[in-house]
Order: sequence, then structure tokens, then C-alpha cells
Amino acid sequence: MKAYLYCSLLASLAIAVESSAQEWTRFRGPNGTGISEAKTIPTKWTEKDINWKVALPGEGHSSSVLWGNKIFLTSADENAGKIFVFCVNAEGGATLWKKEFAFTPFKKHKFNSFASSTPAVDAHRVYVTWSTPDRNTIMAFDHAGNALWDRNLGAYKGQHGTGTSPIVYNDKVILANDQEGESFLIALDAKTGEVKWKTPRKSTNACHATPSLHEVKGQKPSLLFNSHAHGISAIDPDNGTLVWEYPTAFDKRTVASPIVASGLIIGSCGQGGGTADYLVAVRPGDPVAGKQAQLAWELRRSAPYVPCPLAYEDLLFLFDDAGIVTCVHAPTGAIRWQERAGGDFFGSPVCVDGRLFCANAAGDVVVIAASDKYQELARNPLRETCHTTPAVAGGRMYIRTMGHLFSIGGKAKEVAKN
Repeated sequence: MKAYLYCSLLASLAIAVESSAQEWTRFRGPNGTGISEAKTIPTKWTEKDINWKVALPGEGHSSSVLWGNKIFLTSADENAGKIFVFCVNAEGGATLWKKEFAFTPFKKHKFNSFASSTPAVDAHRVYVTWSTPDRNTIMAFDHAGNALWDRNLGAYKGQHGTGTSPIVYNDKVILANDQEGESFLIALDAKTGEVKWKTPRKSTNACHATPSLHEVKGQKPSLLFNSHAHGISAIDPDNGTLVWEYPTAFDKRTVASPIVASGLIIGSCGQGGGTADYLVAVRPGDPVAGKQAQLAWELRRSAPYVPCPLAYEDLLFLFDDAGIVTCVHAPTGAIRWQERAGGDFFGSPVCVDGRLFCANAAGDVVVIAASDKYQELARNPLRETCHTTPAVAGGRMYIRTMGHLFSIGGKAKEVAKN
């Protein structure tokens, strides 16, 4: 037990050091929380606050990840049949390297893209994934753009295309492959791409959620996964075995990723249109204590389908797809306020120094106080379609629209505009 606690402490310290030094290494930043304490992001932007704006090859909905002064992104050109993996200099926006891969376009949802999965990055490598009906690809590159390994996870079957993103934990790259064909969770050796574990899953509606780590004092960490077939699952990150599960959480497709709010696991499901979307808060199981996972509360009014929830202190903030924002008291599920922000939302909110930033599909970045009293603080137009989630690192915010990448706030040494 002492050895486990010591190893757990070392792992937690490593994660804390990495998160503080490099804020945004996966979808929605540290452990998928979407929270940054940066003090240099303005609430209301002017032209002077935009360090640079650069054109990107192709289009896509994947978000930025950063390590040091390097931004990593993916994109796709449907007409040319190419997937791009590229690296941008965070100081001036110059492209440092770009790799191209051929793909055959296929039928997908009109609101999805062929590059919707956000990369993951660590000190040594960047990991990317994309899927076609014939091949579910995951690759690793070093920070200089050299390809290190490439794994074909098999065919992918999904009505709307794909969108789940990889994460890195303890030298393993972990990916959820919950789809309509052969489904499984998989962990690959980050250095070699070799399979460390592979957990079979039931197949129903494809899932687009990205896992997160659940840590409770005195317990071994577990990975949280959302899916239609399995509900909310906690998985041992060392071997892929099931720790606990709440299998009846969802009766529809899952897109938003799981988060932890006031000790509860939050997840949502939907089918488009908004009328049947709902969100659950589940009290996690504890096999050692003989406790099963239990439903704490649920929300069936203006619940988000695509955007991920955000927990800040004891509040839960929900941007639903149709533009209604809800503030919930996370421990009880009581609604504190519910207001219309305007527009459709496909990206997820982030919280920067107590303010919520979320871009609607028209490219307006709405800024709302992360408070139990509603207060819209600003509305910053990007004037271009945006389905992505902002990234915050080094005191700057990076927002990817359909065709451009913006750097906002902080102190830039160089300025480049295309």
C-alpha cells in the first residue's frame, strides 16, 4: 500500500508539473477540465489584442494543443483528399512543418469535419488520430515532425464520422474506439505504439467523447469513458480492466466528454434537435467499499449534446447546442440561472481566470462570468465559422476557426497576418 501511495504521489506530481509548465496538452487542456488561471487574456478584444491570425491548410474542427512554443493541429482538404498534420510557431504563427496523408472522403454529418479529433502532446511526441471506413489511424511524430510510428486500429463504422481524441497518461496513449463496428478501448506504448492493453466493448452508436482521469484521495486513479453502450465507465489505466460502471446512464449517442464536478461524474447524451438530450450526474462506485455507482441527479431541460460541461468551484456551466447557457449547483443539480446566449454551439467552453469563453458556430466568442449570477461580459466576433474549443497556454488564447488560427492576449514578440 505504501509503495502504491508513493507511486501515485509521483504520478500526481508529474502531472502537476506538466500541467503547470505546458497548460494545454490535450483536448480542453489539463485533464479535459477546460480551466486556465491565465491573467493575460482580455475579456473584450480589440485589434491590438490579436497577436496574429494565420491561414490554415484545408478545414477542420480539431482544437490546438501546445508544448513550449509549438502548436500542433490537424486539418483536411476534402477536394484534394488530404489530411494535414502540422506545427505552428506560437510566437509568430509561422508553419514549422506540415505532413500530408491521402484519404478518400466519405459520408459524414454535415456539422462534422474530416479533421475533428484533437491531437495530444507530451515532452517527446505528438499523437494524432483520424478515421475512414477502411482505416482507423493513430500516429506519433516527434516535435520536429518526424514520423515515429503508425498503427491501423481496423475499420471504422460510424454514421456521422469520428471525433474522439487521444490522451496521454503514464507513457501510454489512450483512445476510445466505441463505434458501430468492432469496439474497444486501447492503450498504446507512447514510444513504440505497441499495444499495452485492449478492452473489448459492445457496439451501438458511435461515441465521440474523450476520456479523462478520475482521482480520489486514497484510491487508485481510473479513466472515465462515456458511451451509449456502456454508459459511464471507470477503467484501470494500467491494465484496461473495469473498475465500476453505470451502464444505464445514456439511451442515446454520446458526444460530450465526461468531467468531474463536486465529486460527481457528469455526462450527457442526445440525438440532435435538442428535445431529447439530457445530462446525468453519477456518484462514482467504490468496489473496495462495496459501493455501486448511483444516479445523483439529472437534467432534462436544455442539456448539451455536443458541447462539454465545465465545472468551476461548486458550479456546473452548460452551453447547449441551441445557445442556452445553464448554471447548475453541481452537488444538488439545482438550477441557478438559465439564459440564451444566442447562436448554435458546437465547441466547448473554457474558463480563464473566472470567465467563461465559448465560440458559437458563427464565430462570436461569448464571455460570461463564471458566477451563480448571470452576467454577459463581452461578445468578440471572429467573423468565421467556428466549431472548436479555445486553447490557453503561455498566457495566450488560441482559437481555430474553419480556416484560420488566432493568437489572442499575452505579449507577442512577433506579429504575422495572412
